[in-house]
Amino acid sequence: MPVSHPHTPTPRVSLTLATGLALALGMLSTQSASAEPRTYAIDPEHFSIGFLTEHVGYADTLGMFLKGQGEFVYDEQTRQLHSGTVEIATDSVFTNHDERDDHLRSGDFLDASRHATIVFEATGFEAHSDSEGTLEGELTLLGETRPVTLAVTLNKAKAYPFGHEQHTLGLSARTTIARSDWGMTYGVDNGLVGDEVELILELEAIRQ
Repeated sequence: MPVSHPHTPTPRVSLTLATGLALALGMLSTQSASAEPRTYAIDPEHFSIGFLTEHVGYADTLGMFLKGQGEFVYDEQTRQLHSGTVEIATDSVFTNHDERDDHLRSGDFLDASRHATIVFEATGFEAHSDSEGTLEGELTLLGETRPVTLAVTLNKAKAYPFGHEQHTLGLSARTTIARSDWGMTYGVDNGLVGDEVELILELEAIRQ
């Protein structure tokens, strides 16, 4: 008679644990691979740079800069900003009044012939929620560099519905500066032009 051997049970628990570990490691690996900084280029066709400042106490003057560019390196999953730069052409200032625009380009204000660009360099970002955060950086204006803080809102993060159809971030940013901190003092003492200037940035940034 054949000798019967005791049945060796299949190590189901061990296989289940091994499978679970493999799946977990695979998920972690996928997350690590996707959680990485990416470069985002600001779309110049959807980059609005505005400012508001008081005029003789009667009303605020609303102006724009018509030419700007920039990009930043950002990790959407960890919400970490690695770097960022924005450059604005000073001679592109526009307030819908030719004489005033020429005055703003003069040495009394932007001194555009000597300082062709306003530059913002990001130095740090703190996320307060999935859609809001605080951006720290250095603003160079009239050859002087000073720290600034901007409140940033993420409006949308999704593939664009037409055109380039790339993943795009829609962002709003606000800050208020005292222009005299950069040496732009024209009209401050006599109250003709407000010292405080609200800066308004609305942009779409395309993931590269």
